[in-house]
Amino acid sequence: METEILKIDRKGRSKIKDFVTDEAPLTIDLDGSELVTLLCSPFDIKELSIGFLYSSGIIKSVEDIEKIVIDKNNSTAYVKLKKKFAAGDMLFKRMYSSGCGRGIIFYNMLDKIPRKKLKKGFDVPAEKIMSLMKLFEKKSTLFKKTGGVHSAGFSSGKEITVFKEDIGRHNALDKIIGEALIKELDFENMIMLTSGRLSSEIMFKIRRTGVCIIVSRGAPTDQAVKLAREWNLTLAGFVRGGRMNVYSAEDRII
Repeated sequence: METEILKIDRKGRSKIKDFVTDEAPLTIDLDGSELVTLLCSPFDIKELSIGFLYSSGIIKSVEDIEKIVIDKNNSTAYVKLKKKFAAGDMLFKRMYSSGCGRGIIFYNMLDKIPRKKLKKGFDVPAEKIMSLMKLFEKKSTLFKKTGGVHSAGFSSGKEITVFKEDIGRHNALDKIIGEALIKELDFENMIMLTSGRLSSEIMFKIRRTGVCIIVSRGAPTDQAVKLAREWNLTLAGFVRGGRMNVYSAEDRII
């Protein structure tokens, strides 16, 4: 949205037009019951809804969904599953995340996270990761315009295959997960890129996909590093300015 602001700098004060990022609530209605309301950037709603259901452990693939209808007027995604989801008391078991955009995880879904270590998978040159991050940053047009969103993407190792932006780093991840599911991409052969901080709840979303390499411009928390080492997931942070810090499974980066 474009709005008038007062800009104050060394040159003095001036009234200018500037852009601020849009923010809106999105309610996900699952089989006729309200599951959750997310604060998000109001685009790529279908991808966000599917990605959220997947990363929360509610669906295993888009094949579990019988129908999804996006009602933009009421800011609601109506989702009907082929097999009715037995929610039980899950609606009362929410863990509010540490991030912007008020991310939510249903913590009784965490026991569905795979516990096995990830396989070795593939190797990627450090120089390639840095070049991918430069390309990733160039695609962040909404951030350049507003400074108020996070970005997330998937790469095949050669190009950015999926790219999304949102006010919440959790939402941005769910959006790329949702699009990857729709496109039937193979998570295990993808590198995940993100602009945001890597905390434990972000790691739970990542582990659900089976991705073995995650790189970020931001920093990880101690719990994120512990989980990455436990899962044999390659976690690289501070990927910018021709450098990076690799915190776990560094043998994948050559």
